[in-house]
Amino acid sequence: MGHAGRLGVFAALLPALLPGSAWASGADGAHMSLLWGLPFAGVLLSIALMPLLAGRLWHHHYGKIAAGWSALFLLPFALVYGVGEAWGEFTYVLVTEYSPFIILLLALYTAGGGVLLKGRLVGSPLTNVALLAVGTLVASVMGTTGASMLLIRPVLRANAFRAHKLHTFVFFIFLVGNIGGSLTPLGDPPLYLGFLKGVSFFWPTEHLFAEFLTCAVILLAIYYVIDSLAWAKETDIPVHDGTHQPLRIEGWVNIALLGVVVLGVLLQGVWHPGEVSLLGQPIGIERLVAMAIFLCVTFASVALTPNALREANGFAWGAILEVAKLFAAIFLCMAPVLAILKAGMAGAAAPLVALTSDAAGAPVPWVYFWMSGVLSSFLDNAPTYLVFFNLAGGEAGRLMTDGALTLAAISCGAVFMGANSYIGNAPNFMVKAIVEEQGVRMPSFFGYVGWAVVFLIPVFVLLTFLFF
Repeated sequence: MGHAGRLGVFAALLPALLPGSAWASGADGAHMSLLWGLPFAGVLLSIALMPLLAGRLWHHHYGKIAAGWSALFLLPFALVYGVGEAWGEFTYVLVTEYSPFIILLLALYTAGGGVLLKGRLVGSPLTNVALLAVGTLVASVMGTTGASMLLIRPVLRANAFRAHKLHTFVFFIFLVGNIGGSLTPLGDPPLYLGFLKGVSFFWPTEHLFAEFLTCAVILLAIYYVIDSLAWAKETDIPVHDGTHQPLRIEGWVNIALLGVVVLGVLLQGVWHPGEVSLLGQPIGIERLVAMAIFLCVTFASVALTPNALREANGFAWGAILEVAKLFAAIFLCMAPVLAILKAGMAGAAAPLVALTSDAAGAPVPWVYFWMSGVLSSFLDNAPTYLVFFNLAGGEAGRLMTDGALTLAAISCGAVFMGANSYIGNAPNFMVKAIVEEQGVRMPSFFGYVGWAVVFLIPVFVLLTFLFF
């Protein structure tokens, strides 16, 4: 298509992008067309399809492709709303959303990669179930990302000899990367946002435990059956030589550093000294202090961890670089989609929003569960949680009491269904990247979604009837 043709296509789409008779200020979802979501759809389809259809091109240029989709959002946005508004949208995402996200992830990735579990660890079905169960429990203490980074490499080493092991890493994402983080605000970003909004620290522990236990027990049982069948097909199982090789941890300094990260996360919920301006965007001082702590943890981990330990752990920087590049585009391009959802009944997503209430105006918990969940599967689950938290009234005191069932539905939807795709929660894509870095082939984007449809969706249907 020539230059004139491209201009013609853009001219045809421009009226649908415009907000009508009055411009909105920034990403005001009440005045935005659903067409603003096309770049976000482009990012998702690129992640899903290009590794299959143009794998060589994708692996060498995924960062440029992601940047291209970002430009396809920002440039029309600048044309419609003005360069100043486009710069404001870019800096808002950079300062308040992306930077805190990626700096925390970097600290967890670096420190987690500096912990080495040594000793005899053979990936039998019982061993694997034990590892997944421990990770599922630890995730609510150190976060789904922290638990994933701590345990994914031991699971990889334990199963290195196995020919049939893909299912182990899929269920690892289900359980350790998502469902395990449902019991405290430290576990998963959606619950942490609820904590910042006034939901008490142990409210999820009390009100989500039954849902958590149901999911965890069912999925661990299913996994054990699948892994037992796969184990029966293995032909190269290591023979025990009779020597005693006790499990031991090396890199204890990184365990301490992971504790510092947890304290840094908790700090942001209890200390609010005020705000400052960064690139024209207001940001809490506590968030800047936390980011500084996380960067210090990263540098300390690099300085204090012997290179030989990281090499023995199979540590490399490629996975975090891939996550950083792709999620930069995801965060930016999903901004208008979230803005439209935040607009509620005033936005283009009003027909969806209307489903959350019955004829009398009362909330419908099971609709909140599925709507927050399905959107969390493809949008970042933290802001999606916040959208539905506010849609349900946004008052923590009332939601924890009279609206407890609705708040539980939103919380479970955002945390549990973040497991439905690789981009639903940060650990998902990171685990995939680490596993593939070690030479293990993971399912494609749609292949993974297929696993979720087969094993997760029936469990979520059961949860709907049991609890919502």
